[in-house]
Amino acid sequence: MDLPCPCGTGRAYATCCHPLHRGDVADDAAALMRSRYSAYVLGLDGYLLDSWHPDTRPAVVALEAGVRWLGLEVKRHEAEGPDRAVVAFVARYRVGGGRAVRHRETSRFRRVDGRWFYLDGEVDIG
Repeated sequence: MDLPCPCGTGRAYATCCHPLHRGDVADDAAALMRSRYSAYVLGLDGYLLDSWHPDTRPAVVALEAGVRWLGLEVKRHEAEGPDRAVVAFVARYRVGGGRAVRHRETSRFRRVDGRWFYLDGEVDIG
C-alpha cells in the first residue's frame, strides 16, 4: 500500500507529488505549490531550488531541523493569464515540542517554457 501524499489531496504520494519530484511538469501553479509543500515535508531541498524561479532563487534552501509539518490548506488559486498565477495557502508546522504555527502565504508563480516556478510570496504574519 502506498503512503498518502503529504500535500493533503488524499491521493497516494506515488501518483500525486512524487512524479513532480521526479521531474514531471505540474499542470498548474496549485499543483506545483502542493509539490513544494511535500518537498518541505520530505526534506527535498534540491527540488525546492529546482522549482524556484531563476530570478528569485536563493543559492541554498536551509531546511530547519526538528520541523514537523502538520498540514496544508490551499485557500485560493487564481490564474492571472496563461503564464502567471497566485496561490494562497496555510501550512501548519511545529518545531520540536513547541506550539503549532500557521504559515499564511500568498505566492506568485510564473510559467517559463511550459514549466511552473515559484517566484515569491507575501507572508501574512498578522
